[in-house]
Amino acid sequence: MNSILDLEPKELWFYFNEICNIPHPSGKEEKIGAYLMDFAKQRNLECSMDSVGNVLIRQKASAGYESAPSILLQAHMDMVCEKNSNVNHNFDTDPIQTYIDGDWVKAKGSTLGADDGIGVATMLAILDSKTIKHPALECLITVDEERGLTGAQHVQAGWFKSKMLINLDSEDDGRFCIGCAGGIDTVATYHLQTEKTPDNQIFIEIKVTGLHGGHSGDDINKGRGNAIKLLSRFLWNENKKYPIYFHSIMGGNLHNAIPREASAIISIPFKEKENIRVALNQYVATVEKEYPNETNFLMDLSSTDSRDNVLCKAKTDEILNALYACPHGVTDMSREIAGLPETSTNLASVKMPDANTIIISTSQRSSIESKKHDIKDRVEAVFALSHADEIKHSDGYPGWKPNMNSKIKEIVVNAFVELYGKQPIVTAIHAGLECGLFVEKYPDLDMISIGPDIFDNHSPAEKCSISSVERYFRHVVRILENIH
Repeated sequence: MNSILDLEPKELWFYFNEICNIPHPSGKEEKIGAYLMDFAKQRNLECSMDSVGNVLIRQKASAGYESAPSILLQAHMDMVCEKNSNVNHNFDTDPIQTYIDGDWVKAKGSTLGADDGIGVATMLAILDSKTIKHPALECLITVDEERGLTGAQHVQAGWFKSKMLINLDSEDDGRFCIGCAGGIDTVATYHLQTEKTPDNQIFIEIKVTGLHGGHSGDDINKGRGNAIKLLSRFLWNENKKYPIYFHSIMGGNLHNAIPREASAIISIPFKEKENIRVALNQYVATVEKEYPNETNFLMDLSSTDSRDNVLCKAKTDEILNALYACPHGVTDMSREIAGLPETSTNLASVKMPDANTIIISTSQRSSIESKKHDIKDRVEAVFALSHADEIKHSDGYPGWKPNMNSKIKEIVVNAFVELYGKQPIVTAIHAGLECGLFVEKYPDLDMISIGPDIFDNHSPAEKCSISSVERYFRHVVRILENIH
């Protein structure tokens, strides 16, 4: 097979292909939103779009299901836009280039957008079907989930009527979610002072590339390298031996992705040119032993053009201290669910929007509200100790407390057992889901989250299992058939 249009179920893959051909980065969902509204209108389905761009489509019950309770299917229309540095791709204009590799659908050098394009395609395939039996449907497709659940935050009370919700934004076949962590972002800004480059300096560019990256919720406990942490660790230790001056530093991109790449242009005394290369070779060997699964890890240096000015020494030291000391990874594991991270923090990005500013972005997660605030306060303390000029926290979002007596959980589990003759795993996840925000405005809403196998989302390695999509879609159809 050469095209995803040849895959089963054809109706789902048809709409996923349609979605891949429509640019839909977070915050730029106008085109996909218009497509969804047009889809509904062409089929005479009731549809509406709210002030932020969320779309709600309604379909009447199939014959024989008129008295069944309605069900809300929910997914988000935006995607994380990450690509390899050597790939020429404009997410604002270019379609996602999909290809098939065994049991996997992947994208050429970029994120695939199966998170959550598969969820949206599922709803469109069901709404377009003439044969799938179901109760009255409400399909809610939200905007800007990946940047901070903005769409879900703005969903108004009373907009939808269903009392049961199936979120289609999970990424683990046969593993269903009934709870998730809450999250908050912490961002530090440093205003820079520069000085004339000292005499007898050489400028060097150091790059970290090839790391696995991944989702800062789903993958934070998998021991993957953080490019910013690896770069700052090396520079901090070298800065103890001889003076290092920053000219620039950057790494990472999104608040909810583990950084895969980072780079810095620094100046050092010319006489240390060979010493830093020897030290780097030794450091690379150390990192390779510490992270044996990061098989594509690369870290190298090269001479670059001289600059007239560098960051003043005090600011260089403050930035290095902040990056090296800033915590990253899981800080506590759940006492209730074995193997589940309870609290974590992600050193997500360091950016220079101009020559006089450095912005360090982080994100914190926890299934316990007090611990979410504790870890963000610890991150703030690091930035305060390194004399950040400004420290800000996002509004954050709440977690979703599991309901073990959920009716929709029972329906979903029973349908899975009917189809596949085995019990699924029902658990909570460390990633954030929109469900927690819906509970604030719909306190009686009964929810569960399901999905097929999607690995390495939020990175260019993202891949979606073809066989699991087929199983997942059959399961969704059986769930709808069983609600009567």
